[in-house]
Amino acid sequence: MARHGRFVAAIVIDSIGTGVFIPVTMLYFLATTSLTLVQVGAALTTAGLLALPAGPLVGGLVDRYGAKPVLQAANLAQALGFAGYLVVDQAWQIAVCAWLNSAGRAVFFGCYGVTVTALAAPGQRERWFGLLGSVRNLGYALGGLLSAVAVGIGTPRVYAAIVAINAMSYVAAFALMGAVPNARPEAGHDTAGGWRRVLQDRRYLSLVGHQLCFAISLFALNIAIPVYAVDVLGLPGWTAGAVFTLNTLMVGFGQGAVVGWLRGRVRSRVLVAGHACFAAGYLLFLAADHVTALALAVAVVLLGASSYTLGEILGGPITSTVAAESAPDALRGRYLALNQLAVTVAGALAPIALSGLLSTGATPIWLTLVGVSVLGATLATLIGRTVPAAQNRVGVG
Repeated sequence: MARHGRFVAAIVIDSIGTGVFIPVTMLYFLATTSLTLVQVGAALTTAGLLALPAGPLVGGLVDRYGAKPVLQAANLAQALGFAGYLVVDQAWQIAVCAWLNSAGRAVFFGCYGVTVTALAAPGQRERWFGLLGSVRNLGYALGGLLSAVAVGIGTPRVYAAIVAINAMSYVAAFALMGAVPNARPEAGHDTAGGWRRVLQDRRYLSLVGHQLCFAISLFALNIAIPVYAVDVLGLPGWTAGAVFTLNTLMVGFGQGAVVGWLRGRVRSRVLVAGHACFAAGYLLFLAADHVTALALAVAVVLLGASSYTLGEILGGPITSTVAAESAPDALRGRYLALNQLAVTVAGALAPIALSGLLSTGATPIWLTLVGVSVLGATLATLIGRTVPAAQNRVGVG
């Protein structure tokens, strides 16, 4: 159990650090450099685009050397990136350091599923993915509270302290990961075919398509819902914060209970139910546009956020487990790197797509997202027929 505890501790440290820095990223560079908002934004966007290939490229390294050394390399890259933030003063320097951090995050999530699959026994993986999802959400929430304090003080020294602590947190995560066993295929496993074999696996490609739909819905929370509530519906500013708080508390404290309640149920059917909850939430958001009473509109938005979050709770651990268990041991690094690429692509496309839809009104964005949920449910039904791991029952080895 010690190895599990150290891995969980590393996840906690990582999520708190991420939760602290993300809200103050732009503020930090504006406070500590002479660059404009546009210059900083361009540097960060460039870094994000250049980091896109990191996840798929690392899949082969994970299959050859195991997940732990690659994961530790990602920790060190992010420690170096954040340390670099302390001395940058030009856009290209920010881009280089941000690339280290973005690539490190991509590598981290490429290794994450491999490590959890190795640590958790069959039948326990939904519980572990659910537990770690809860831990990450609570870590982000705590980090967000700390960042709010930092913004309230607002001095360059406070921002620099956040960056320095974040850099040290990745060094601590590196040390904690040293005691975690290396998730590496056993000698003699078939690695023939490499990426060609992965890309020709049609059953897994349908699973990746499902992951893309699920990820698009996940990004709606950060991109579309707060802007819609405040700018389109004209609700009080605290409504956006209330939606985030509700989501964090429901995932943080409800994930474990829901996974326990789902024990024995067919995984693919749970995924369909998750997409149904997403769709119900989107329809409630659309309905709020037709409510004139302010208090009632807030209530409808929060009810929609609750349904949306339940979709995240239902689908998150199951999606991760099915993706991990559907990959052969010898190529799990490559398989999960491809699955993670779907999340990365969704993250790259969601801001421009969702903001563009939102600018045209309530109906286009929410009905489009309902369509994404219907497609996700359809793909969940398909993989329930073709992918053995999706046919298994939750919590059953």
